[in-house]
Amino acid sequence: MRIGIDAMGGDGAPAMCVAGAVLSRDLLADGDRIVLVGDESAIHEHLPAGAEWEDIIEVYHASEVISMGESPIEALRGKPDSSMAVLAELHKRGKVDAMISAGNTGACVAAAQMRLRRLDAIYRPGITILTPTYRGPVAISDVGANVNCRPQHLQQYAIMSSEYLAGMCGIENPRVGLLSIGEEDAKGNSLVKNTRELIKDDSRINFIGNIEGRDLFSGVCDVMICEGFVGNVVLKLIEGMSIGVIQGMLKEMAAAMPDQAANIARSGKSVMGKYDFNEYGGAPLLGVAGICIICHGASNERGIMNAVRGAKEFSSHQINQRIVKLVSEG
Repeated sequence: MRIGIDAMGGDGAPAMCVAGAVLSRDLLADGDRIVLVGDESAIHEHLPAGAEWEDIIEVYHASEVISMGESPIEALRGKPDSSMAVLAELHKRGKVDAMISAGNTGACVAAAQMRLRRLDAIYRPGITILTPTYRGPVAISDVGANVNCRPQHLQQYAIMSSEYLAGMCGIENPRVGLLSIGEEDAKGNSLVKNTRELIKDDSRINFIGNIEGRDLFSGVCDVMICEGFVGNVVLKLIEGMSIGVIQGMLKEMAAAMPDQAANIARSGKSVMGKYDFNEYGGAPLLGVAGICIICHGASNERGIMNAVRGAKEFSSHQINQRIVKLVSEG
């Protein structure tokens, strides 16, 4: 398998992307390669001395970079030789089998959609994340790819995320909840109400009804469906809570019980590790005719390495084939 990485995407690029590629050595089987796309000279500056990386890493030059703040469509049109655009084109041409980027999310989504197109019968791709909870992982979709959803989009997010969770985590017939402001059928805006009517009798979806935000961590559902604007807010709220609230509470506990500070620190490290986005690597853009893993902009080398792991597992579990099969049954 050839896995392409946008070496210029992310806050720590290209250093972190290169380090993550090198760290991925033990994940690769015979014949697997990492293709780093970006400024060749900048990439080579961060590759280890000697030739120990040459059997797993290739460098493909791209002269331009799309920054985090640029308009996605305008940037792709204005920078055709950007690392992100070139990477998507390589995937389209079959030169790589997967693409990974920690760069501008909107541009990555747009590049994947324009170059790779959509899977058969899919209306709009969506980003699905796995968030850890005390009772197991919960898939949330969409978390930012589509902020102008229609009920048909949410219906397909439920189908795709269910199949992704079943394939990657072995959770058969995942319970799907529709995020709303109340459990009652009458609660929610028109999008939520229309989506509920559309999916409640869909035999492909194990639909449990409306759920509220507090249900995310209560074990009520395995899949939470929402439109991209709301999903991105939920994602950032989870991230802020894990970093700000949990870390703050642990510091207060350590200060109040100095004799237990070392134990608290060890326990805190374990807890924080479960909510560290670097442990999960990235989130797939489900619905594109390829493998596109979108990483957090602040990903470190472990985040990039785990994105490589995720791309390989996505391929080995044949997630796209499973999605196409299930969607075609509708």
